[in-house]
Amino acid sequence: MTIGLDTRLREVLGKKTVDALSEGLGLDTVGDLLGHYPFRYAQRGEQTDLGALQIGEDVTVTAQVRAAVKKSFVPKGRGSRQPGGKPRDLLEVVVADEGGRSLTLTFFNQSWRAKELVAGRWGLFAGKVAQFRGRLQLNSPQYQLLAEDAADPSSAIEEFAGSLIPVYPATAELPTWNIAKAIHTVLGLVKSPPDPLPASLRDRLSLLGYGTALHQIHRPDSHEALGAAKKRLKWQEALVMQAVLVRRKAEAAGDSATAYAPGGALPDAFDARLPFALTDGQRQVGAEIAAELAGEHPMHRLLQGDVGSGKTLVALRAMLQVVAHGGQAALLAPTEVLAAQHHRSIVEMLGDLAQGGELGAPPEATRVALLTGSATAAQRRTVLDEVKTNTAGIVIGTHALLYDGVDFADLGFVVVDEQHRFGVEQRDALRAKANRTPHTLVMTATPIPRTVAMTVYGDLETSRLTELPAGRTPIATHVVPYTDQRWMTRTWNRVREEVAAGRQAYVVCPRVGGEDAEDSGASDKRPPLAVVDVIEQLRAGALSGLRLGLLHGRLDADEKDRVMRAYSAGDLDVLVATTVIEVGVNVPNATAMVVLDAERFGISQLHQLRGRVGRGAHPGLCLLVSEAAEGTSSRERLDAVASTTDGFALAELDLEQRREGDVLGAAQSGMKSHVKLLSLLKDADIIEAARAEATALIDADPKLAGEPGLAALVDDLAADRGEFLEKG
Repeated sequence: MTIGLDTRLREVLGKKTVDALSEGLGLDTVGDLLGHYPFRYAQRGEQTDLGALQIGEDVTVTAQVRAAVKKSFVPKGRGSRQPGGKPRDLLEVVVADEGGRSLTLTFFNQSWRAKELVAGRWGLFAGKVAQFRGRLQLNSPQYQLLAEDAADPSSAIEEFAGSLIPVYPATAELPTWNIAKAIHTVLGLVKSPPDPLPASLRDRLSLLGYGTALHQIHRPDSHEALGAAKKRLKWQEALVMQAVLVRRKAEAAGDSATAYAPGGALPDAFDARLPFALTDGQRQVGAEIAAELAGEHPMHRLLQGDVGSGKTLVALRAMLQVVAHGGQAALLAPTEVLAAQHHRSIVEMLGDLAQGGELGAPPEATRVALLTGSATAAQRRTVLDEVKTNTAGIVIGTHALLYDGVDFADLGFVVVDEQHRFGVEQRDALRAKANRTPHTLVMTATPIPRTVAMTVYGDLETSRLTELPAGRTPIATHVVPYTDQRWMTRTWNRVREEVAAGRQAYVVCPRVGGEDAEDSGASDKRPPLAVVDVIEQLRAGALSGLRLGLLHGRLDADEKDRVMRAYSAGDLDVLVATTVIEVGVNVPNATAMVVLDAERFGISQLHQLRGRVGRGAHPGLCLLVSEAAEGTSSRERLDAVASTTDGFALAELDLEQRREGDVLGAAQSGMKSHVKLLSLLKDADIIEAARAEATALIDADPKLAGEPGLAALVDDLAADRGEFLEKG
C-alpha cells in the first residue's frame, strides 16, 4: 500500500490512535502527522536533567532505573478514629540522572512491574510532576523501556532502536512512543512524496530531498543527518512564508488608489504653526509617505518608532495631505483610552484647523471626529453624519469604526495604531469601507527586530524613527527590591518629592483585582498586586494626602475619560493604573513611574510603560519594584531594561528570551502552524536568503505555475490561514 501526504489517517491507522491524534493534537492527514516534528531528541546513555523539572509540568524524561521497592500500606479512614481500609501494595521506583538527582515513580497495586523495572534499565517515563515530602515524583506514569539494555528486547518498540530517540509534543492519552509508532507506520508507506522545493534550489544549496528529510527528522541516523534534515525543512518553511509575502506585495502594487499630491492649504497651514522643528527622521519618513500618497498605487507601510519618537505627528501630517485633497483619513486605535488620547492631542495640535464648519474657522479647516463603542446614541448620530458627509476629514476610533452603518464619503487613508492588537478581519473591515483601495500606514511603538519585521511584516515597506524630538528628557530607571522596607520608603518619598515640585506620577500594577484574582502557581508567595487594593493602601499610607486616581480596563468609557482628563489637567497627582496606559498616553507633566511586581511584565511592555514619563521639560524616573532575586532570569530582564533606553536593543533581547510563537503573536496563528523549526533569532541567514529566492521566483513566475508543489503550499498559507499576513 502506497499513500500520499493528503491521505486521511483513518485509512492507515487504528481508530483509537486516529481519534487521539485528531482530538489531542489536531492531526488528521499523513502530512499533518509527518509535520509533527520531535521537539527534542534523547540520546541513549544521556539522562534528562531531573533538577530542571517543574511541579505541575507534564514531562517525558529519559532516565535509568536505580531501584524498585515494594511496600504495603493501609489507607486512612475518612475520620481520625475510623479504621483504615484493606492493605494496599505500593511500588516505588527510583530513577536518577548523572548528577544524582532522583525522581520517584509510584505505582499502586501494580507490584508486578518490579519484574521489568529493574536496576540498570533505561526508559522513557511520562507523567505530571508532583511533590511528596520534598521529593519529586510521577504518579502512575506511562513508560516505555528501551531495547538495547533489555533482558527481553521484544518489550521495547522498534522506533527507539536508533541512538537518537525522538521525543514528540504529546498528550496524557497519547504518549510520545505511541506517536513514534504511528509515524513509523506511515513513513513506511509514503514512497517519495512530491518535493515542493525547486530542484535547482535544492541542487545549488545541497539540500536533502523532501522524503529523505522527513525520514531523518523522525528517525535520524546521526546528528549530522538530523542537522541536514532540519536545514532542509527550515528552508521549506522560510521559502513558503517569504513567497506568500513577496506575492502579496507584488499583487498590492498592481492595485489602484487615489493619488493625493503633497502640500495643500491645510498641511501648509499646520506646518507653519508648528512651534518646533521636525527631527531629521520625521522629515525623511514624512517625505517617503508624502511621495507614496501621491502615487496611483496604494501605500502599504509600517512605521516603527521608539517611545516618544513622534509617530503621531508624522501620521497627522500624512492625514492632512489626504484631507487637503478631498479624501478622508481614519485612525484605528486598540483601546478607548488611546483613541480619546489621540483625539485630544490631534485637536490640540490642529487648534482652529480642527473647527471646520464653525464661525471664524480658517477656510481650509476640517473636523476631527471620535467614535468609540461607548458613544451615546446622539453622539453616534452626529459622528456618523459627519463621516458620511465628509464634514469630518479625520475620523478616530476603536473597533466601533468597523461596524455596519459607519459609512465614509471618501476614505482614502487608513492609519492603524499598535497594529498587533488587531486581527486581520478587523483591519480588512475598515479597508472595505473605502471605494478604492486606501493607502495604509501601520504604526507600532514596539520596536521590532529585523528578522521579525522581515517575517511578519514582509509585505510592507518599513520606516523607522530612531531619534527623539528636541525637548525630550532622559529617563533614569532603577530596580527596587520589594522586600527592603528602606528602599520602598524611599520609592514613595520620591513620588512625594515629584508631586511637591508640581509634577505627577504613575503607579502601575499587573492586574485589576477582585474577581480577576488568578492562580499564581505553587511557587508564588502571593498573588500579583492589584490596582483596586494598592490605591487604598497608598491612600491610607505612603501617599496619604495626595490626589490619587484609578484607571483600569473594567471602568466604563465615561469614567476612563473623566479620569484621564483630570490627570491630564493636573487635577490628580498620582494615577494608579494597569497597562491600559501602556501606549499613547501623553501627559508631559508626569515625571515618575513606579511599576509594582515588575518581573511580571515583559521587556517590551516595561519599555512602553516607561515611555509615559519624561515627555516634558523635566527628567523622567522609572522605578521597577520586584521580588526577583539577584541572578535570576527575571532580575536579569529588569536589569537590562534599567541599563538602556534603546528600544531596538531591548527588542533583540526580548526576542532571545521569548518563544517563537509569542514573537509571532496570536494574530499570526496561521504562521505559527507553518513555522515549526525556523527560528527568527537563529535562522536570520536562511530567512534573508529565502527572501531573495522568493523574490526571484515570483518575479519570473508570479503564479508559480512552474512549481505546482510550492504553489500549493503558498496558497495554503495565504488562504487556509485566513490571509493572516494582510497588514493594512
